[in-house]
Parts: sequence; structure tokens; C-alpha cells
Amino acid sequence: MLEISDTVSIPDDEIDMHAIRAQGAGGQNVNKVSSAVHLRFDIGASSLPETYKARLWQLSDRRISTDGVIIIKAQQYRSQEQNKADALNRLQELIQAAIVVQKKRRPTRQSKGAIKRRLESKNKRGKLKSLRKKVIE
Repeated sequence: MLEISDTVSIPDDEIDMHAIRAQGAGGQNVNKVSSAVHLRFDIGASSLPETYKARLWQLSDRRISTDGVIIIKAQQYRSQEQNKADALNRLQELIQAAIVVQKKRRPTRQSKGAIKRRLESKNKRGKLKSLRKKVIE
């Protein structure tokens, strides 16, 4: 059972995990041991609430295929158990990030005093630089 929030959780049978061989350096161990984990989670067939599903469908994340399957490959650690925990944690973070509603940005403006101070400082700096010029006699 993967806990997403207090009310929402995903049963283990909806998450498909397979052990595969990891890529990259690792000596003889990398050729013998399947320590990496390939996690697949079908959004459409899951028991998530419809609002969660809709939010996940709207995400433009490369881990979500066009079929609506979340694919996560975890191979950071040498042990399979740590990679499984990492993959589940990343799935949980992805779903939690999808349901957070972004606050609408309210456009702001600078105050007239701030604009005036900025222009005065620019003018002052320009006068200072003009005093450095050669004096023409």
C-alpha cells in the first residue's frame, strides 16, 4: 500500500515492478545482478480519484507515456530493495506534486517612488561618470 495522502492510497497490485540489470559502471556486479527496478503504473486502470487522474493526464512529464502509464526506472543504489523504495518514493512524489494547485499569479507594479529613486540613482551615476572625462580647455 502506497500512501499518497490521508485519504488516498494505491494498492500494491496496481504497481508493476520488475528487476532489471542496471546500466553504467559497477564491475562484475553489474553483469550478474539485477539490482535496478522498472516501475510501471497505469493511471487509467488505477483506483485513484478522478481528480488525481485528470491532473496526472495534464502533466507534461516525460515519465508519463501517451498511453497514460507512468514509467520510473530506479538504478541509483546497488541493492534492489533500496531501488524499489526509491522508485515508490518517486511515484509518490510525482502524484503528490500533480495534485498541488498552483496559486494564481497576480500582476504587480513598481511604486512611483521606487521608479523615481531608480531614475535618480541612474542620473547621479551618469553625472559621476561624466566628471571622469578629460577637461577640454
